[in-house]
Amino acid sequence: MTDLIPQFGGTLWTLAAFFVALAVIVTVHEFGHYYIGRLSGIRAEVFSVGFGPRLISRRDRRGTLWQLAAIPLGGYVRFLGDANAASAGPGQAVDPALRRQTLTGAPLWARFATLLAGPVFNFILSILVFGGFALFQGIPADEPQVGTIAEAPPGVVNELQPGDRILALGGQPVETWRDIGRIAEALPLADHQDWTVLRDGAETTVRGPDPVPARISGVAPRSAAADAGLRAGDVVMAIEGRPVSRFSQLRAAVEAAEGQPVALQVWRPGAGVADYTLVPKMQDLPAEGGGYERRWLIGVTGGESFFAPATRSAGPLESLWLGVVQTWGIITSSLSGMWAMISGQIDSCNLGGAISIAESTGQAASAGGGNFLWWIAVLSAAIGFLNLLPIPVLDGGHLMFYTWEALTGRPPSDKALNLLTAIGMAAVLSLMIFGLSNDLFCP
Repeated sequence: MTDLIPQFGGTLWTLAAFFVALAVIVTVHEFGHYYIGRLSGIRAEVFSVGFGPRLISRRDRRGTLWQLAAIPLGGYVRFLGDANAASAGPGQAVDPALRRQTLTGAPLWARFATLLAGPVFNFILSILVFGGFALFQGIPADEPQVGTIAEAPPGVVNELQPGDRILALGGQPVETWRDIGRIAEALPLADHQDWTVLRDGAETTVRGPDPVPARISGVAPRSAAADAGLRAGDVVMAIEGRPVSRFSQLRAAVEAAEGQPVALQVWRPGAGVADYTLVPKMQDLPAEGGGYERRWLIGVTGGESFFAPATRSAGPLESLWLGVVQTWGIITSSLSGMWAMISGQIDSCNLGGAISIAESTGQAASAGGGNFLWWIAVLSAAIGFLNLLPIPVLDGGHLMFYTWEALTGRPPSDKALNLLTAIGMAAVLSLMIFGLSNDLFCP
């Protein structure tokens, strides 16, 4: 019985993190509908975080009831005259004098803007979070200069110091950070490398670590590494008893195992060395030349040495642009992955459901507040994109109906709306069941 306590605690933590992330994303999404609807002259009767029985509520001076409900699985805005929380269907009868304040009675531009605002606000949340990281943490300086020094395992030589301007590596000149990665590929494996730096105005050569050691910089949610408890900062010292000094050795050993368990000896700052056994998982990854390739992975990224680059401040506009680029990357990768599954380029097991999202959210929260906030931003961008798909019951489906109305001069008939809404609901439920079955049965 006592063996179940840690597992039960982990499940509660996962659910709590998932509900918090979902509440943030849905609240922002629904606030977009509410706020733009209000500016467009559409009256919101209820703004609910959660579904089901009302826990607490307050009515504002505009007549909108703000409430927290008992079931934390989303939320909704119900506008005047809506037949239901999804704003689907022909709506309820209202006083003709108030028809302009309903979603169905508002001008086409107001309805379109109100429905589009939900996904747009999700994108704005992602942009602000990603941009905020760049603004407050800074971005790598243009010149390759050492920032902070990370703790390294015993035996790793590191005579580099904060502020060193890197001039050469292994005798090869260095002008950009990219040069270091290029040079590293040709360096022989050794217990140290020669780094030529500019220090206190003088050029000197010191001994330093390999530029791409087997040091973990990130752990993918729901991966073998995440399941085993590996985390950023861990250093792989040996694989199957063979010493490892470079991240490429780790990658090659995992691929060579072809799905068989891999024994790792891992050093962790402040904790020492521990043994782990991981089972690689086959995954589809974007290939450099386009398309996708299948590889065995344990779910770790690397490539960071035992020092961090010096950073420079990013201004508000640059940070905002970096947030836009990051958000756009999530949207395009979501679209590319969806098409790849439809066209059969990648396995359908790449589509996860609620369980995988919840597990990933719990692992992100366990990795720290910054990781959790970053993951919320990733999910927000992905959910904003999914909501724009032209499927009835989603925002994209409503926008599709409004586009039809703009082109033809009349809305779809109630019969067509009801039929398409039923088809859309069936499609969404089927997709949810398919994702859930992948969570339960895919390897």
